[in-house]
Amino acid sequence: MQEWKCSAEVGIIPERGKRDEELILPINSSLSVTLHQDQLKTTTTAAISRDFTEDRIWLNGREEDVGQPRLQACLREIRRLARKRRSDGLQDPLPLSLSYKVHVASENNFPTAAGLASSAAGYACLAYALARVYGVDSDLSEVARRGSGSACRSLYGGFVEWQMGERPDGKDSVARQVAPESHWPELRVLILVVSAERKPMGSTAGMQTSVETSALLKFRAEALVPARMAEMTRCIRERDFQAFGQLTMKDSNQFHATCLDTFPPISYLNDTSRRIIQLAHRFNAHHGQTKVAYTFDAGPNAVIFTLDDTVAEFVAAVRHSFPPESNGDKFLKGLPVEPILLSDELKATLDMDPIPGGIRYIIATQVGPGPQVLDDPGAHLLGPDGLPKPAA
Repeated sequence: MQEWKCSAEVGIIPERGKRDEELILPINSSLSVTLHQDQLKTTTTAAISRDFTEDRIWLNGREEDVGQPRLQACLREIRRLARKRRSDGLQDPLPLSLSYKVHVASENNFPTAAGLASSAAGYACLAYALARVYGVDSDLSEVARRGSGSACRSLYGGFVEWQMGERPDGKDSVARQVAPESHWPELRVLILVVSAERKPMGSTAGMQTSVETSALLKFRAEALVPARMAEMTRCIRERDFQAFGQLTMKDSNQFHATCLDTFPPISYLNDTSRRIIQLAHRFNAHHGQTKVAYTFDAGPNAVIFTLDDTVAEFVAAVRHSFPPESNGDKFLKGLPVEPILLSDELKATLDMDPIPGGIRYIIATQVGPGPQVLDDPGAHLLGPDGLPKPAA
C-alpha cells in the first residue's frame, strides 16, 4: 500500500485547448506554479492485491466509475510501463503480479471541480501512487497527462513548463521544471474562493468548443504564447514581480476574451470575479506599481499573486470590500496573516461599496514541492481490507 500527497497548481500561461483530445495534447505550451501541500493537497492511497476482484476508486469518500476513459488510460499506461520494465529485466526481486487489481482512494482538502486544479492534483497523485505500487520508475508526464493535461505539471514542484511537443504520439509533450520551489521564497498566493460549486461547464468541454469556434484562441496559441512563455520564464528566473504580475493579468484577461469569442460564448467569471479585478487594479493604482496580480481559470475563483510584504494589506482590502457575513474567524485559511487596518487614503482609492459574503473565504499559501510520500500508516485512506476507512 502506498500513500502520496500532491498539490494543486495554478496556470500562469495556461494551455487553452487540445489538438488531440484522446492523447490530451495541447495547442500551446504552458507554465504553472505548484502550490504548497500544507494548504492545498490531494492525498491518494493505492493498493494492489490478489484478493481484489476488480479495480475500484473512491474520491472524497464516494465510489466513482472506474471505467472513466481518462482513468482507464492512466491504468493502461502504468501497466504497460510495468510490463516493459519486466521484459527489460528490470523487475524487483519480488515482483507483484500485473494481474492484481488496484484499489485507490483520493481526497482533496479544497473544492473539487470548482476551477481550482483539483483534477491536476488528483491525476498527478494517481499516476505517482500507481507507479509505486506497480514498480514503475520512468517519467510519468505521459501517464498523468492522459488523466488531466495539467497534471503533468503537478508532478514537479516550483515553476513548471508543459511543453506542447510536436510528435503526433505525444511522446515529447512533457513537463519540465523551470525553477524549484525555493527559487522565489517571497512569492505568496491568495486564493479567493467565490464559489465552491461545480462549474456549470467543465473546462474540457469548454476548451474544445473554443478550439472549434474561436479565431482569437488560434491567434493566441500561434502568435502570442511562444513569446509570452519566454518572457514569463525570464520574469520568474529574475524574480521580476512587476513584469510577472502584469503579464499574468494580461494573459488571464485574454483567456476570458477567448471564452467570449467562443460560439456560443462561455462566461466563467461572475460579478464578484469582476469586482476582484477592479479591486486589484485600484489597489495597484494606489501604490503606483503592480503589488498584486490576479488570474482566473475556468471558474469564478480568483488566484492572487503578491509578495509577502503585501499580503496583510491586500487581505485587509479584501475584507473591507467583501466583509465576511458569519465566518469571520474562518474567513482566512492557510498561512497566518497578521491583521492590519487600512489607511483612509487606500479606502478612498478603492471606492467600492462592500458586498458582504461575496467571497466565501481566502486560502493563503506559497509555492510548494512535487509529490511527497506519507509514511504514517495511520494516514492511509484504505484499511487493511483495501476499502476506505470509515470517516472519523
